[in-house]
Amino acid sequence: MIRAAALRLKDHARKTPFLNSFFVDDIAGRRVWIKTEALQHTGSFKFRGGWSAVSALSPEALNAGVVAFSSGNHAQGVALAARLHGTHAVIIMPSDAPKLKVNNTLSLGAEVILYDRETEDRQAIGQELAQKRGLTLIKPYDEPNVIAGQGTCGLEISAQAADFGIWQADVLVCCGGGGLTAGIALALEAEAPSMKVRPVEPVNFDDVTRSLAIGVRQTNTHLGGSICDAIVTPTPGELTFPIMRRLCGPGIVVSEIDCLRAMSVAFTRFKVVLEPGGAIALAAALYHGDQISGDDVICVASGGNVDAAIFARAISDYPCS
Repeated sequence: MIRAAALRLKDHARKTPFLNSFFVDDIAGRRVWIKTEALQHTGSFKFRGGWSAVSALSPEALNAGVVAFSSGNHAQGVALAARLHGTHAVIIMPSDAPKLKVNNTLSLGAEVILYDRETEDRQAIGQELAQKRGLTLIKPYDEPNVIAGQGTCGLEISAQAADFGIWQADVLVCCGGGGLTAGIALALEAEAPSMKVRPVEPVNFDDVTRSLAIGVRQTNTHLGGSICDAIVTPTPGELTFPIMRRLCGPGIVVSEIDCLRAMSVAFTRFKVVLEPGGAIALAAALYHGDQISGDDVICVASGGNVDAAIFARAISDYPCS
């Protein structure tokens, strides 16, 4: 299924760079490689899953349009995929989503409906709209074609790592509901079985890490209030969690300050702009090395859709020398 998604994505998604920096290696105490999905269309890996799902629709479903719910990156991925397929997208976004993400989604031609993430159920809203308007609901992670699309990132990681003679490494993945984590894990199971995927989450929103530790899906107490908005979800996905439980190593939990520090490092050493949630895997490699094994670590820099104020804070408050 991942290879089929890769065929549909061919000539549509970017093959994003796989980068290394001696300066960053010195901080981490091992070789650090970043897969720069922040340079993907719409500024995150989510375009892969969005295109995979939209391109798999029947002509009738495509003509009717799609609906999705997202804090912003899946929103933009689906919105662009819908636009390029000549159909309409309705996107349900939290009222506290970064303005950049809301404005980008609108600019891509989508209809945006805002909701309160603390008091309203985005999935219920999406299902009601889908039924009323005859739209196809494209979930951000609990959707097979979305997982397959995200898995194409894993196919690229295995090939790019092999070019540098890397066959064994922890692969750190910024994790919300688990679509990217599960997709990459499935791809690497087939292509690079000596690599181990590790989900990385923010403090207080570590539902995947806790779930993996006890083998049962756990829920976060709060649904908002983190600068890592892109990876704040209520609970691991029904489809993604069994995959992660079977294939992933233990999760790593990172503070918001470490995410901001990693954003500064990424900008200074790689010239790559990351949002807090998109920098969290790099933060784990840089500042939580005691939880990682091996000479090489691969970090998925999953997104770069950051509001200017947050980015300015990272650069000014945590300068990278």
